[in-house]
Amino acid sequence: MAQTSASRRVRVFSVIHHGFSLWHAPDWLKPRLERDFPQLEIRLHDNYDDLERWIGDAEIFLGWSLRGPQVKAARKLRWIHSTAAAVHQLMSPELAASDIMVTNARSVHGPVVAEHALALIFAASKRLSWCAHFAGQKHWAQNEIWDLRPLEIAGATLAVIGLGSIGEPLARNAAALGMRVLAVREHPERGPGPAHEVFGPAALSKVLPASDFIVLAAPVTAHTENLIAAPQLAQMKPTAWLINVSRGSLIDEPALLRALRQRKIGGAALDVFHQEPLPAESEFWRVPNLLITPHTAGLTEKMWERQYALLGENMRRFFAGRPLLNLVDKSCGY
Repeated sequence: MAQTSASRRVRVFSVIHHGFSLWHAPDWLKPRLERDFPQLEIRLHDNYDDLERWIGDAEIFLGWSLRGPQVKAARKLRWIHSTAAAVHQLMSPELAASDIMVTNARSVHGPVVAEHALALIFAASKRLSWCAHFAGQKHWAQNEIWDLRPLEIAGATLAVIGLGSIGEPLARNAAALGMRVLAVREHPERGPGPAHEVFGPAALSKVLPASDFIVLAAPVTAHTENLIAAPQLAQMKPTAWLINVSRGSLIDEPALLRALRQRKIGGAALDVFHQEPLPAESEFWRVPNLLITPHTAGLTEKMWERQYALLGENMRRFFAGRPLLNLVDKSCGY
């Protein structure tokens, strides 16, 4: 990467806005960047109106979504930093064909999401949602909870689908709890990491029947859309739990609803759905063996400080002409 002169002004265009307050750029982001990097000229927007007009001279874009025509309009763009871990909303043919670098925030969100996945494993195994349900009724439901047969964590087998920024810390923490960890990753030749065994995607049919918990932590790509559908659900143990902390599109949702209603699997814990917010009329709200969290796996009060630490380090690397952290392979989509 060519070095950028510190004396030259570099224009940054940013659209980091969301109806959920934590996803919206904090008020301190722009002045802090300008203080730490005086060479930046930053334009921070809360919508995409007139984006083509302003992005033409930008060399850096901060945000999680940019359409193909907008990429074409960004004639000088050299680097896109996504404040999200997922980058599928950025991956247009125009971007893929360009020499624009893309980085994401996988190291910011991954360890926190891994904690949430582990919490869902505990909640599912110890039937905590049912405990909360009966507590709301002021009912001492010891017999009812026993009828649901709480599970032990130590000695159980966990399948981690995707051994990246979420899957790796999850595998490490689960192994420390005494779980047997099986990992499925796109490139098994890279090794098992903290898992006990590693498999390629073609071996999913071998991993699913052996697992008590299956956690989806893979990125959204053409290969992972509907990764878990009716055939895969049929391969799971009748007591196994499916946990999704990635994106809703990894699951065939109608197939999962049928499996849950028919008690073909033990249950599911979902943080993500095809449609969010999950509509009030969704059948998922009425499935008893399902634990729902409202896309909260990555929420933490430290998120923006962690985000700024990554962004600041990459700014220094950008100006020094050094390789950026969390660089996305555009040909793979993650």
